[in-house]
Amino acid sequence: MAEFTHFTKSSCETDENDREECHLELHHSSSDVGGLCGSGPRVSNGISTFKKSEKGRYIGLEYGVDDLPSVHMCFIFGLQQVLLSISSTISIPLIVSDKICAGDLQVVKSEIMSTFLFMCGVCTILQVVVGVRLPIIQGGCHKFIPAITALLAIEKWRCPDIDTTAAEIFDTSNATFNGTVLDRTEIWQLRIREIQGGIMLASVTQVLIGCTGLLGVLLNYIGPITIVPTITLVGLSLIDVAIRFCEKQWGISALTIVLVFIFSLYLRNISIPTPSWTRKKGCHVIKFPYFKLLPVLLAVGLSWSVCAILTETEVFSSNSSLPEYWARTDARTDVLYSTEWLFFPYPCQWGLPTVSIASFMAMLAATLTSIIESVGDYYACARVSGATPPPAHAINRGIAIEGFGSILSGLVGSGGATTSYSQNVGAIGFTKVASRGAFVAAGLIFLICGVLGKFGAVLVMLPDPVLGGIVVISFGMVTSVGLSNLQFVDLSSGRNLCIIGSSLLIGLMAPKYLNDNPGVINTGVGELDQALVVLLSTAMFVGGMLAFILDNTVPGTDEERGILLWRNKLSSTNVDDNEDSEFRAESAVSSLSIYDLPLITPLLHRNKWCRYVPFLPTFEYDSLSQTTCCRDNGVSSDQQYSVKPNENGNNDC
Repeated sequence: MAEFTHFTKSSCETDENDREECHLELHHSSSDVGGLCGSGPRVSNGISTFKKSEKGRYIGLEYGVDDLPSVHMCFIFGLQQVLLSISSTISIPLIVSDKICAGDLQVVKSEIMSTFLFMCGVCTILQVVVGVRLPIIQGGCHKFIPAITALLAIEKWRCPDIDTTAAEIFDTSNATFNGTVLDRTEIWQLRIREIQGGIMLASVTQVLIGCTGLLGVLLNYIGPITIVPTITLVGLSLIDVAIRFCEKQWGISALTIVLVFIFSLYLRNISIPTPSWTRKKGCHVIKFPYFKLLPVLLAVGLSWSVCAILTETEVFSSNSSLPEYWARTDARTDVLYSTEWLFFPYPCQWGLPTVSIASFMAMLAATLTSIIESVGDYYACARVSGATPPPAHAINRGIAIEGFGSILSGLVGSGGATTSYSQNVGAIGFTKVASRGAFVAAGLIFLICGVLGKFGAVLVMLPDPVLGGIVVISFGMVTSVGLSNLQFVDLSSGRNLCIIGSSLLIGLMAPKYLNDNPGVINTGVGELDQALVVLLSTAMFVGGMLAFILDNTVPGTDEERGILLWRNKLSSTNVDDNEDSEFRAESAVSSLSIYDLPLITPLLHRNKWCRYVPFLPTFEYDSLSQTTCCRDNGVSSDQQYSVKPNENGNNDC
């Protein structure tokens, strides 16, 4: 039997400053929950009073998670989040189009782009409303690009020699596949269907991990030493992809990169006066940090404009056989006229997905990496949004919904999967808007952009060297995210340095060796050979798996491995540990209930079996933050919160 105390919000009243003064009654009781709450000193019944300010202003937010701005402001805030994420998103369908041998078919690239944007909207809405229920954007997952590249690099899927001129105009160029003559359309659809099947099957695994609660077991064996090479190699392994776009015109690519550096690093603290309007102040001028929030979009706009000027002055050659031709802004104008105004993605629009062991194993490696990073994003989003750390049921549900969204993405053939976007989580600290309504609006904007075929066509017209600059910045950020986890690791330890360095080097060596020596793996079983080639050609799998094995088998303390600091950061809140207990109680009341499912949570509390379902709000044991949600049927979920004693013997909410 474990003793614990819970808060009950008994009464609230409004003071002269429009702040809500609430009273928390502290109730002591006990329950057999396997000793998860721990034992500690008894807390006498009493009443604690705190001040709860509107919109979570105790952490400086203009709008908290549960706050709902006006409709027009929701769309303005949502547009801001879309602008922050779209530059990273649009590069994925363009890269995938090139990999599936459709790089010369501009209308196809436009349709894949529209499908991808549409699915980003669907997945964002699902995650915010049903999933982890935090303000998180679901965008394209770059971790699948190395997997897709490795899959399509095997001999079976390499692009055939195609007469691109005839293919572009008549769509009649033929190639053979397993002795069968294929038309131009079937060449790329055959490959995207293989990608679809792999993503869908791997995402089913992700759903199972979320729904069964296996995530807690998985995280017990994964620490920062595993994460560093896994995520870092995602960016490092894509150098060839970046070069392929940049080499079309190195000057424009360099200009794009330099502009991003200037805006995001040198001018980030400069705000520009901007007209604004609010209900209270009316028309007034505010200082908006454009350079801090929109550096990539500003750089793309300026570089695209330079390309337009150089195109009009005929500085760039009009000979399509030369690389610099693809720096012209009119190189793909035909796609704008040939694309329909409205485009509606639907399941199996490219044909029925195909499944193989090779595609499944490649996508599974990317999926597992995405899961680990998403868990970190959930905790980071909770901190920056002023919410308590997400309980186990919210984490499990978020991962399951992310997997379900990726299944839908694979079904409609978007060419990739979706994941949580870290840059949008960080942007909440700048925008001061954590409202779920704003992020649902962002999802709707993504949907609209996907349905408007002309919008996708305009994005496809982006000159290749400008896209190359975006790719360099995006992959660089992915690499830095991986390296940032070194802050938790003891870098004076020879054990850690050996594991990290070896994992990074071998992760880069294995794919290069296999690429230079095709056919070196020959077990006599074709499917097994393909699966091994794809896995060992995926740098993040090789490096991540090696780091995982070494980190869990080579002796080392949790402190040395960085496990303690890493888990403490995940479970920490935005509320200062030095604040008094009343303030911590306020934090719990204001944010714990945001993880409950809308409408159906009261119904779930009436059924005892729901407490054993890992993704439902009634799930009792939180294996990630070590908190037990002790709720009675007679009290609603937003009124009771568990308490456990901390290391000092005091009871913390």
